[in-house]
Amino acid sequence: MRPDVSVIIPAYRRPVELEAALRSVLSQANVTTEIVVVDDCPDGSASAVVAGFHADGIRYLKNPEPSRGRPAVVRNLGWPLARGELVHFLDDDDLVPEGHYEAARAAFAAHRDVGVVFGRVEPFGAVDLTHERQYFADATRRARRFARFGRRLGLGAAMVFGPTPLVCGAAMIRRSCIADLGGFDPDLELVEDVDFYARAIRRFGALVLDRVSLHYRIGPSLMHRPGQQDAIAACYRRIQARYRAEHGALEFVLAKAFVRVMGG
Repeated sequence: MRPDVSVIIPAYRRPVELEAALRSVLSQANVTTEIVVVDDCPDGSASAVVAGFHADGIRYLKNPEPSRGRPAVVRNLGWPLARGELVHFLDDDDLVPEGHYEAARAAFAAHRDVGVVFGRVEPFGAVDLTHERQYFADATRRARRFARFGRRLGLGAAMVFGPTPLVCGAAMIRRSCIADLGGFDPDLELVEDVDFYARAIRRFGALVLDRVSLHYRIGPSLMHRPGQQDAIAACYRRIQARYRAEHGALEFVLAKAFVRVMGG
């Protein structure tokens, strides 16, 4: 039987966090799931964690050529194996909120015209989460505001030209949409999830759920390494250049101005 949700989890030397992530998926009620753990560690650090579950529906795949910190490459190894109608790209240190898959499946069923569903991000893990909580509260308000101007154009523009309203694990996507997009851009070292979901939302539309869709762990990450701001800016220039090439100069200029006027 085909599962309702396929969960793709890139893993790298976080066995305790990975175990918690897997348990959060396996505890989802009233949906069927399959999990594909793609181990990007040369020594296969995730294999023992997966083997310890003795559960059906978990597959382990070791990347034969570790990406050295390119999540897009790792996720692209996993999604072609997905059999579910819906796909969730979950990082190995994040958690799925109780009941989220059931709610997301219902939202997709009720809105056949959208390819992406996402909700609020709830940060956890650090001692002081003041900044992160404020950022994601603002992100939710921005997402709802831009959605009023179109589930494709409004939200798509917000993704490309403003602070991102989501992180990768906060969204779910129809499996049929991923192949049309060609998966993640493997040439993007950072913000590859912004690019992926920006393209998905602009092409297929998105629905913003009024619920928490991800418990997002705050800790060391590729994004927060010293000197990364220049690299992030370069990645955004690539994302915006692709938008211009695909949708034309007029839409590019209007979308950028629209986001600026709306306050990003």
